[in-house]
Amino acid sequence: MRNLVLTCLILGILFACKEHKTDPAVEATSQSQYWSFENRDDQYTGGIKMIPIETELGTFRVWTKRMGNNPTKKVLLLHGGPGMTHELYECVDGYFPQEEIEYIYYDQLGSYYSDKPDDLSLWTTERFVEEVEQVRQALGLNKDNFYLLGQSWGGMLAMEYALKYQENLKGLVISNMMSSIPEYNDYAQNVLGPQMDPKVYVEIKAMEEAGDFENPKYGELLFEHYYTKHVLRKPLEQWPEAIMRCLNHANNQVYVHMQGYSEFGITGDATLKDWDIRERLKELSVPTLVIGARYDTMDPEHMEWMSKEVQNGRYLFCPNGSHLSQYDDQKIYFNGVISFIEDVDSGAF
Repeated sequence: MRNLVLTCLILGILFACKEHKTDPAVEATSQSQYWSFENRDDQYTGGIKMIPIETELGTFRVWTKRMGNNPTKKVLLLHGGPGMTHELYECVDGYFPQEEIEYIYYDQLGSYYSDKPDDLSLWTTERFVEEVEQVRQALGLNKDNFYLLGQSWGGMLAMEYALKYQENLKGLVISNMMSSIPEYNDYAQNVLGPQMDPKVYVEIKAMEEAGDFENPKYGELLFEHYYTKHVLRKPLEQWPEAIMRCLNHANNQVYVHMQGYSEFGITGDATLKDWDIRERLKELSVPTLVIGARYDTMDPEHMEWMSKEVQNGRYLFCPNGSHLSQYDDQKIYFNGVISFIEDVDSGAF
C-alpha cells in the first residue's frame, strides 16, 4: 500500500509538470506580440522617436528607440558620461527580450544621436532632470510601468529625477554610482590611486597638478593602469565594439564641463565636483535597486549603504565587476536587475 501511494504521488507530480509545461505555440505568440510594431505610432521609424525638449534656449530634439512591448515593465536607460551615448547599454539586447521587458534607449541632449547645442548653460543637473521628465511624458511612461535605470552619471541623474518626480516611478535602479562626489573623489585618490604602480601614480598626479590633461600620456597611463582595472576589466583590445563606438561618439564639451578630464575622480573646475545628496536618500520611497562592484571606480561599500538609506532598497553586488559591470560581470548584473523588475512587478518586493 505504501508503495502504491508513493507511485501515485510521483505520477501526480509528473502529470502536473506536464500540464504546466509552456506551450511552444503560446510562447511564440507571446514573443511575436512583444516584438510587434502593429498599432504603434513609431512603426514607421522602427521604434525611434526624436522627442522635442523645451529649454530656456529653445526647443531641441533627443533620440530614443523603444525595444519590445510590455504594458507593465518599461525601462528607460540613462547612460553615463555625461556626454556618452546609449551604446554603453547595447548589451541589454542579450537579456531583456527573452524576459519580455520593454526598454528604451535614449541619448541625452548633447549626446551623439541627439541635438548637440553649443552652450554650456544647458549642461546642468537640474535641466537634465526636466529633460527626463519631458521624455517620460512623450513616451507615456507612468507609475504603473516606468522603471528608470541609470549607470554612473546616469545613476546620478536617476537619483535627482527620483528626488523630484518619484511619484511617476514604479522602480529605480542606481547602477555603479555613489551619492557623493566628494566621497567618490576621496575613494579614487586615496584608495584606488595608491594601488597603482607608485611611479605611474606619481606621474599621473604630477600631470593633474600641472593641469596637463591634454597630454596624450595622461590618457594612455589611465587607460593602461586604471581603466582596464576599474572601468572595464578586460585588455583594451578586448573591449566590446559598442563601448569603443560610444567613446568615439562622446561629446567632450559636456563631459569635461561636468565631469572633468577622466574617470579618475572629478578634475579641475567640473561643475559636478560638489554634488552630494547623502542626506536626501531617506526621502526615496520608490522600490530601489543599488548596484555596486568589487573593482568599481565607485566604493561598493558606500553603494551598499545607499541601499539601506532609501526606504525600500535592495543591494546587488557584482564580485567580478568594475564600473561597467554590465559587461565584466554580466550574468550577475542582469540576473539581479531582472529579478528586481520581476519582484516589483509581481508585488513581491
